[in-house]
Amino acid sequence: MQPKQIGLAYDQITQLWTRPEFNQANGIHQHERAIAFTNMRGAALDVGCGCNGRIEQLLLEKGFTPEGVDISARMIEQMRARFPSLTFHHADICTWPLPRQYDFISAWDSLWHLPLDQHEPVLRKLFAQLNPGGVCIFSAGGLDSADQHLDASMGPELYYSTLGIPALLRVIDEAGCLCKHLEFDQYPELHTYFIVQKPDS
Repeated sequence: MQPKQIGLAYDQITQLWTRPEFNQANGIHQHERAIAFTNMRGAALDVGCGCNGRIEQLLLEKGFTPEGVDISARMIEQMRARFPSLTFHHADICTWPLPRQYDFISAWDSLWHLPLDQHEPVLRKLFAQLNPGGVCIFSAGGLDSADQHLDASMGPELYYSTLGIPALLRVIDEAGCLCKHLEFDQYPELHTYFIVQKPDS
């Protein structure tokens, strides 16, 4: 399943993230932990920003200038309407050239929709665009090895994949970055998140 198909699927279910019962605290504590690793408060990027806006709001409150990118046109339309002063890109992160360096990059619950063979190049691209001392937080399937599957529990069929924890740690290391935190934050579910920092020197 290619990113364009993922975008069309998410166009059908944007309401899932704007309904009153959606947990607005989802991912916020984890982002606050990640932000605490850096004193820099410049440009920030939300990869797979969706339409909810809670991460953008947090980044604004913490002093960042956030922008977002998403493959879903409807998600981007809603974000532009909600935050007219911010920049949002309708693009495929696999092929999109990031426009600048960032102090903070979030990829919360988004990278696992990438084709399996795109995980490593996309992560390397994100890490390369961090300023020295910058931080990236991303979530992944917490498996011991690579895997991929289809799931229709949210309505339209969606593709999920993960490199697995050992391979993700290898990519972080080979990119010259440090894994500062790794947590199964919804255990026994296999939802895992990483906090990665590019060294200052």
